[in-house]
Amino acid sequence: MNRIITIGREFGSGGRELGRRLAEALHIEYYDKQIIEELAKHTELSKKYFQEVTQGQPHHLFPIRIGRSFHYMKNHPLEQSHAVFQVQSGIMKEMAEKSDCVIIGRCAEFVLEDHAPFRIFTYANMESKVARCKEKGSEHEHFSDKEMQQHIKAVDAQRSKYYALYTSAVWGEKAHYDLLINTSGRSIKDIAKKLADTI
Repeated sequence: MNRIITIGREFGSGGRELGRRLAEALHIEYYDKQIIEELAKHTELSKKYFQEVTQGQPHHLFPIRIGRSFHYMKNHPLEQSHAVFQVQSGIMKEMAEKSDCVIIGRCAEFVLEDHAPFRIFTYANMESKVARCKEKGSEHEHFSDKEMQQHIKAVDAQRSKYYALYTSAVWGEKAHYDLLINTSGRSIKDIAKKLADTI
């Protein structure tokens, strides 16, 4: 069985960077946005469409096409989200079967439970998350600290709802992970190096 590492993360906690650096250090595959790209290939719809559906912003204009059959959602956001999740889960399982890898978010620790993944969750205090978001120069870099805090809370609330919907579990609950990492005020590069050495 391949070695699978899953990383759940609070927004701004550096989980995505940690996953990328960890994959590089361990010389294994890294999957994040590639999953959205594969979704688009499997269903012949745009990456933007799937990005928005998986972020809880469903479209009402498109059916979901899987293989040769069309699945019309009748403008029902929940059905849309379920259909996307099913295809996404299949893609993650295919990726896990191919090689050792790090997979970011998307309830991967539950979807790939049969693969016995090493499950990581990153979190941080609000001050560190705001600073990290601004340092990265994201699309929200013009936000004030207060606006950034509100954005972070909104993203995390959406992730929590998404997680609860598909796992019936509490997002970030320590029982669902093998390692929780507080990245507050710490270098993600240093954390990744130490973690890679440990693994």
